[in-house]
Amino acid sequence: MVNRSSPAGFLLLGFSEHPELERILFVVVFASYLLTLAGNTLIILLSVLDPRLHSPMYFFLSNLSFLDLCFTTSCVPQMLVHLWGPHKTISFLGCAVQLFIFLLLGTTECVLLTVMAFDRYVAVCQPLHYATTMHPRLCRQLAAVAWVIGLVESMVQTPPTLRLPFCPHRQVDDFVCEVPSLIRLSCGDTTYNEIQMAVASVFILVVPLSLILVSYGAIARAVLRISSATAWRKALGTCSSHLAVVTLFYSSVIAVYLQPKSPYAQRRGKFFGLFYAVGIPSLNPLIYTLRNKEVKRALGRLLGQDRDSRES
Repeated sequence: MVNRSSPAGFLLLGFSEHPELERILFVVVFASYLLTLAGNTLIILLSVLDPRLHSPMYFFLSNLSFLDLCFTTSCVPQMLVHLWGPHKTISFLGCAVQLFIFLLLGTTECVLLTVMAFDRYVAVCQPLHYATTMHPRLCRQLAAVAWVIGLVESMVQTPPTLRLPFCPHRQVDDFVCEVPSLIRLSCGDTTYNEIQMAVASVFILVVPLSLILVSYGAIARAVLRISSATAWRKALGTCSSHLAVVTLFYSSVIAVYLQPKSPYAQRRGKFFGLFYAVGIPSLNPLIYTLRNKEVKRALGRLLGQDRDSRES
């Protein structure tokens, strides 16, 4: 339903009060976007083309890379336009689409990271049953469940947010159209929307994060029982990349969606929102490849170089 209180769209302020900062951010965001495109596309290609990477871990990782590509492409090109010049408006339809995509992909990533934690739990705690437990059909089903949950959450939360009675100035104090920013823009009663966002935060953020922590608690106990130093290092290497991604993702999302109502918290949330939308998708490929010998070897095979003998 189109909100008639804002037919002309919105003005995304970003850091317009600091124009000298916008040109610096333009360079940083542009470089991060190129890195996101190159890194995530490479991971998807390697996961598809290299038979040795046809495993549950890389299947979920390619899903995460595809999600990051969609996420950044939905906001970064417009963000670059806004950072470069005085034109900072977005149509109501554009804002609605951006909000829908953000909720869809953000929720999907929360669930997908939980699925990846379960995959790591089975790999470390039940290695003998890993192949039978994480069979391809189950992996596809788990990935599909993550995307369906994201779609449902977006369909539930987007319409009430867009029906808010927005203030006439239509100035969104953010880079993108997100739920917290649009709630702050409302000049009417936002109690229902705030309750809905709080409930959604519990189910989409707190519950998945709790499941991830439970999985890593079990992994930690299993690792501490390992007597072999080689097996111990291999177990830590299996989980360290995913744990780093979880830490970066949840710390930034919690700072955006669970922030207190204060000007300082809103300014801090704006920086975390920028990092959440731009920084994390560009860092994920680096985190998963810099210490991952299998990916390095797959890249060497893709380039026609046999690096297996040089990497141990």
